[in-house]
Amino acid sequence: MRKETVLAKIRQHGLVGVVRTDTADKAARVAEACMEGGIYIIELTFTVPGAQKIIEETVKRYENTDFIIGAGTVLDSETARIAILSGAAYVVCPYFSADVMRMCNRYRVPGMPGVITPAETIAALESGADILKVFPGDMFGPKIIRALKGPIPQADFMPTGDVDMGHLGDWIATGAVACGLGANLTGGAATGDWAGITAKAREFTAQVTEARQRLGL
Repeated sequence: MRKETVLAKIRQHGLVGVVRTDTADKAARVAEACMEGGIYIIELTFTVPGAQKIIEETVKRYENTDFIIGAGTVLDSETARIAILSGAAYVVCPYFSADVMRMCNRYRVPGMPGVITPAETIAALESGADILKVFPGDMFGPKIIRALKGPIPQADFMPTGDVDMGHLGDWIATGAVACGLGANLTGGAATGDWAGITAKAREFTAQVTEARQRLGL
């Protein structure tokens, strides 16, 4: 899938399900539950054992569908290359790494580095990043995007870190093009509550639609 298409779909759907579990089996089950609930963008993190294999298998399973599988918690260019060759459609890094971005650009795969300051935001934009991960989002809340967009209105942000139903609409109202959902979406994995994850995915999806309609987006 072309880079431009991946970025357009992330912006269109507005939600990324971040799958971070302690086993490969749980990761696959969580991804399935998110997808059943209508979250089309899945980020499989490299904190999961055998993440590259899960990415390969999930990409094959959902080939020629609207689902997009990416890699998260990518800490270096070597891991970025493994993720890309495993089929990851995008790469997310918790911090800004010029080396990771260089690798993503080499393969024309969207790289989404983590930022929290104006200096990091500008460096990420200059490296070719199209969507910037605001992380940890709960450190400042939605106001961080408003603050960053003041001097840097051209930047597109995706907050991750304690994004919940109570202020999802606030993130969108301050200009977030998408939101990354972690434990507030996938927490049911600890007890095997896959149906609960699916139900939450549906609720989050409905909230994004409602918030965007309210804002005329």
